[in-house]
Amino acid sequence: MPKQVDYADRRQLIAEAVCRLADERGLEGVTLRDVAARAQVSMGAVQRCFRTKEEMLAFTLGRVGDRIGERIRARVVASPAQSAGTALGHAATEVALLREEHRAEARVWLAFVAQAAVNEALADTLKANYTALQEAFTHLVAEAAESVDGLAPLDASLEARTLLALTDGLTTHVLVGHLTPRAARDVLHAHLGHLWARTAEPAANTSDRPDH
Repeated sequence: MPKQVDYADRRQLIAEAVCRLADERGLEGVTLRDVAARAQVSMGAVQRCFRTKEEMLAFTLGRVGDRIGERIRARVVASPAQSAGTALGHAATEVALLREEHRAEARVWLAFVAQAAVNEALADTLKANYTALQEAFTHLVAEAAESVDGLAPLDASLEARTLLALTDGLTTHVLVGHLTPRAARDVLHAHLGHLWARTAEPAANTSDRPDH
């Protein structure tokens, strides 16, 4: 009886091989033949899981985004009593990939971002990942803002987009050595601190206005 193949597991195995190769060589160095060798499967096995290299890369990018999302959810679940503001800080730190153990993942992520600029399929996958992250940030910003007395009205969606852009930029600055991970975390925490420190202007006292 032929051996049953778990194609979901094999696709994950191949995606991990793509990530390792992308970390070492960039996406330009990722070929189907090298992926098959790194995953220790045949070329035919790779082609049965993915019709094209583009499909394989899009799946891998989606898997990287999923891993980041899983870590964000794990951080929130691990401390259910934490404030929304604290949860937002944890989530932003995860997205920025500032920890040493995520440095390889950061290199892979930026390799995909660069390729997505000229690859529509990857761009679509990347936009879906960003949309999911922005929605999570928007929810946390809105929830945190409700708990801050005297906070000036803010646009949760705009603040979420700003924070997402900041985390992406910090990933790049750390990878190229412009910022240390500690300095990047300081920038992130300072931004969040300024966000919650914005107080509403006191209402004007119209009783003191001269009559016209």
